[in-house]
Amino acid sequence: MSGLVPLIELYRGGTLECIHFGAVAVCDTQGKLVASAADPEWVSFTRSTLKALQALPFVRSGGPRLFNFTKQDVAMLCASHSGEPMHVQQVTGMLDKAGLTYRQLQCGCHVPYYAETMGVPPPAPGTYDERSHNCSGKHTGFLACCVQNGQPVGNYLAPGHPVQQAVRRDVAAAVGLGPEDLKIGIDGCSAPNYAMPLSALARGYARLASGAADPEFGEAFALLSDAMTSHPELVSGTGRADLAFMRAGRGDWVTKAGADGMQAFASKSRGQAFALKIADGNKVAVNAATIAVLDQLGWLDARQREELRPWRSEPIANTKGTQVGERKPGFKLQFA
Repeated sequence: MSGLVPLIELYRGGTLECIHFGAVAVCDTQGKLVASAADPEWVSFTRSTLKALQALPFVRSGGPRLFNFTKQDVAMLCASHSGEPMHVQQVTGMLDKAGLTYRQLQCGCHVPYYAETMGVPPPAPGTYDERSHNCSGKHTGFLACCVQNGQPVGNYLAPGHPVQQAVRRDVAAAVGLGPEDLKIGIDGCSAPNYAMPLSALARGYARLASGAADPEFGEAFALLSDAMTSHPELVSGTGRADLAFMRAGRGDWVTKAGADGMQAFASKSRGQAFALKIADGNKVAVNAATIAVLDQLGWLDARQREELRPWRSEPIANTKGTQVGERKPGFKLQFA
């Protein structure tokens, strides 16, 4: 981590108090480095930024058509949703179409995110289940892929399962690496996840946003990216950053956050994307750094700059609402 730089700095009373270190890689669809901050080859676990690419085997093989999945259903394959009623209803419908039940989901169960993001009391234990897990859409896709190919569903998360082997193959191809180059770990939802250079993830997102123009994944990338930008409320949820980003992008921006400081962000019109990692995983710093990158790349117009102002989190206020400090970008992108 010695090669990282301060992405976001916090000042209190004019004195530097906290520093959030990280790195940024900006690439095009061919993997050419456009710009960077710190080490663009920093190998990091992709976490939930990977979800759209993990859906590739199912989408490429015609799974959505087979099960009559709607555009909303495809968006849920890529989601880290908040467990709001609209999300649970969507997952339930997907399971029904594939002849599955929520008890076959192996993602586990957690308090739905909406309680925190919407500032409401959490639901009582026993009133929510695996469908409320933020990764339930991705897991439904894994299970539907098993049904589609006549494969066992009981061990669908095992790294050696045919579905997970297909995921590893397609993820590697999408980011321009070999399957053996992906470093495997287990995500919070128990699914295999992969670490890779930030530049590789950025390339994968640039290709995802290129849609039908991609010669290898065209139809699949087009379906996934169009679903994400058409239904960002399903990909994330009320009060969430990805919803705000994609709405501000007006159909051009394909974005996905990941746990522990990850963010992937692509522009369809520019054929470029960036991957960003905050080393300490601070969510506020991730969002502030993301907008700083957008600023430095020149991707923001006046309306977008104003829409996203709250996500910069520039003023730091105490519990009385008094401004006591500020956040500032601590980096300048280096252009290739």
